[in-house]
Amino acid sequence: MAATNGVVKEEGGLIVSFGEMLIDFVPTVSGVSLAEAPGFLKAPGGAPANVAIAVSRLGGKSAFVGKLGDDEFGHMLAGILKENGVNGDGINFDKGARTALAFVTLKADGDREFMFYRNPSADMLLTPDELNLELIRSAKVFHYGSISLIVEPCRSAHLKAMEVAKDAGALLSYDPNLRLPLWPSPEEARDQIMSIWDKAEVIKVSDNELEFLTGCETVNDEAAMSLWHPNLKLLLVTLGDKGCNYYTKNFHGTVGAFAVKAVDTTGAGDSFVGALLTKIVDDHSVLEDEPKLKELLRYACACGAITTTKKGAIPALPTVSEVQGFIKEHC
Repeated sequence: MAATNGVVKEEGGLIVSFGEMLIDFVPTVSGVSLAEAPGFLKAPGGAPANVAIAVSRLGGKSAFVGKLGDDEFGHMLAGILKENGVNGDGINFDKGARTALAFVTLKADGDREFMFYRNPSADMLLTPDELNLELIRSAKVFHYGSISLIVEPCRSAHLKAMEVAKDAGALLSYDPNLRLPLWPSPEEARDQIMSIWDKAEVIKVSDNELEFLTGCETVNDEAAMSLWHPNLKLLLVTLGDKGCNYYTKNFHGTVGAFAVKAVDTTGAGDSFVGALLTKIVDDHSVLEDEPKLKELLRYACACGAITTTKKGAIPALPTVSEVQGFIKEHC
């Protein structure tokens, strides 16, 4: 075991996250629209990068594969990954494009509002030839979203990375992380998200994403199971402050949430996924043991809940000791 930035590292399987990393700008005041915000704080983010750091903070081994701008923000983000013990051997820098920016606010009604600056941003320009295939082949779990499917050449890089990881024996983990403003149309978003659906063995969707992908206005077992496919080992539907539903080949159920005062929900789902992957990377048998799976998901829900109590995604991701203390306090 080694310590990185105060985090105790367990020797275990590598979890590789593929996709975007960017700067989230979060208003200094909660509950306002972007236009009404008097100022913004910069917070590192991007769902796949959030997951990589969540894994590392929770004692797992993680790496990030993606592209950043060869600018101050890009090098700052690469530094943050390194500080948090994430392997950055899969990072490329683009001299011609900037690191992506997103302005994110939690409005008074609790909904998040996004405004993105990527025209194009560096993450969109990752090519298949730039992939660190050796790193990808060493993954025990390969995790990704759908934003990297929106445009070429990143889409081709995404598909190649998935194929290489799968051929090397990695478990494929998918969190679509729907961001409709980035897609040309809702139809395109749905088609592309579903185009790689049957490859993943672990899938996490939010209740809103379930409604979007199925067209069902009610979040129920029938809607969830309409997304099932034969390669799938675990389907999770997160329900915000109501916990999550889980589905496997042999059983399904619900795990309740923890009551907290949410300040910013950004990164909560990524924290949840990071916790899940850290717990299953070396032992897939938990996916066939319902009591163990429920205990694992309660831990993941605790990670998500803690993340909502602070502003920004990465700054709010918890450590093992924080999660243990939180669960003890909420027993």
